[in-house]
Amino acid sequence: MLLHEITLENFGAYKDRQVLHLAPKPRKPIILIGGLNGCGKTTLLDAIQLALYGPRARCSGRGTRSYDAYLRDSVNRQANPKRAGLKLWFSTTVEGNERHYRIERSWQVAGKSVRESLAVFIDGEFDKVISEGWADHIEDLLPLEVASLFFFDGEKIESLADPERAAPVIESAIQSLLGVNTVEQLRTDLLVLQRRQKISDEDKAALEQITSIEQQLEQNEVARAEALQLVASLRPQLMRARMELKKIETAFVKEGGDLFRRRAELEAEKKQAEKQLEAANEVLANTVAAGPLPLLLLQAQLDALREQADREEEAARAEQVVAVLSDRDQQILDLLRKLGAEEGLTDLTQFLALDRDTRAADAATPRFLQMSQAGLQQLYSLDQVLQDELVRARELLAGAASLREQIGVLDRHLAGVPAEEAIATLLKEQEAARKTVSELENQLRSAEEVHETHGRDRERLMAARDRAYGERARGLAQAEHQSRLIAYSDRARKTLEKFGAALLRRHINRLEVAVLDSFTRLMRKERLVQDLSIDVDKFTLKLVGADGEELDPARLSAGERQLLAVSLLWGLARVAGNRLPSVIDTPLGRLDSRHRKNLIDRYFPYASEQVLLLSTDEEINDDLLERLIPAIAQTYTLVHDDKTFTTTIERGYGWGNSRYVA
Repeated sequence: MLLHEITLENFGAYKDRQVLHLAPKPRKPIILIGGLNGCGKTTLLDAIQLALYGPRARCSGRGTRSYDAYLRDSVNRQANPKRAGLKLWFSTTVEGNERHYRIERSWQVAGKSVRESLAVFIDGEFDKVISEGWADHIEDLLPLEVASLFFFDGEKIESLADPERAAPVIESAIQSLLGVNTVEQLRTDLLVLQRRQKISDEDKAALEQITSIEQQLEQNEVARAEALQLVASLRPQLMRARMELKKIETAFVKEGGDLFRRRAELEAEKKQAEKQLEAANEVLANTVAAGPLPLLLLQAQLDALREQADREEEAARAEQVVAVLSDRDQQILDLLRKLGAEEGLTDLTQFLALDRDTRAADAATPRFLQMSQAGLQQLYSLDQVLQDELVRARELLAGAASLREQIGVLDRHLAGVPAEEAIATLLKEQEAARKTVSELENQLRSAEEVHETHGRDRERLMAARDRAYGERARGLAQAEHQSRLIAYSDRARKTLEKFGAALLRRHINRLEVAVLDSFTRLMRKERLVQDLSIDVDKFTLKLVGADGEELDPARLSAGERQLLAVSLLWGLARVAGNRLPSVIDTPLGRLDSRHRKNLIDRYFPYASEQVLLLSTDEEINDDLLERLIPAIAQTYTLVHDDKTFTTTIERGYGWGNSRYVA
């Protein structure tokens, strides 16, 4: 199994949508995710488990709360509406073929209730049956008990060094991960087969019920097969019908069918354009042409008129001035005579007379217009009025030209519309093809619904049959008579029992070697543990020290016990073939520098084909990071905002200047 991508949406401290790409690279299995305490590393581990197992997930922050309460509390505080979701994409091999799974689990808080939805996509296609039975399906892919061996908190696995606590983990791993439980399941199935062969008077009712269910199953299987056959026959018919419809529609378009369908629309557009053109022409004729605009044809006359008006106005002002100057000049001359200034008086008299004569000549200009002040103002503002009217007229003319061009285009389109009789055959064929496609779609939909109904009925009948067999088997538990089949079943069960014991012994031997080798690799005291054994019946772990005496794990230091627990998990993974990813939260807690380097150099690059390390800055520092870089495929840092209490995901690992981006 490989984890490819996880998306967190308003989950815990992760606000909005946050995405991590988790795919490893060749010879680089490690995805390193850094974050300070409280940034959301454990939340990320919880998210993977919650996406896979839902209510059964062993999330660290759940405690004794109900599942609904946990979901409600896990929604980000700032999310509005109160909705959160997780998406997990992983691939695994099923029956020799690689299949890609995408799990989309979301929930929304509405008052006191929490509504959760789950959708599972396999190879990009939604699978309703798998989605509804996901809890059982994931147990086939990755049992919950096994997952706890690969998704773990590095600080909390020290307890596995205790023989009593490690026993159930070892037993669960050997039974589920290494396939020993398959042999036991075969023995159980044979026992059920034996009990089904026992016949007694008390058994008649159960047999009749089982017979009835079997008959219903046979009838259901026939009906389901017929429905499936109908679906299989309708699909190619529908495909051919759609291809024929597409062919007809292509020919219809080629013959101008689209224009034919749009004829009414084109005619309406043309009619509207003609109305607009008529309105524009009416405005030009009745408003613009009837207004002052034609005066532009008399521009020269208007200029002459303004010049004449200016001259007349100047003459009027000169006439007024001459009258005033005549009185003033006489007063000046009288005053000079009175003062006895006779010298130069003649020249002054002549100058003043000449000035008055000049002004009188200006006042003699003919005044045939004699316009009032209001008329003069209108005359002077006429230019601006005419300019505004000219702009308006040009806009109307441009609009009319555009409308005429539009009408021309519509005329050409309408000219290209084929006659109804020319495409009548295509119209009929198209209508018939569409009707055929619609009918086949309805038939296929109905057939698929019938097939799904028979499938649900089959599951219900099989469950009822299993219950009937179970009740019958319990009722026949004390039966004494056994048929020859039962005898053979007994022999087979005994053989399987021996085989299971031998298989268990073989797996335990391999596990002992793998765990001891892993522990030896990780320890700096190479002679601390000389041998290691696992009890076949109790699955307890026994250590033998360098002196040949049994070594109590309690005598080991905290770091050594943690390495022993890691060795146990590593040994299980190695015996299982490293098929599952390892997700390790706080991977180097409680370890000294030497032990940390051993884990960095000897464990993490080889723990699995995919290793997710969730580390703080104190665990994998710059020195350890340098040693780990050759095995790193991806790096991320969880950055927490203490003001908004939210976490974002950034590429690269590290803080400050010492940042490494893979």
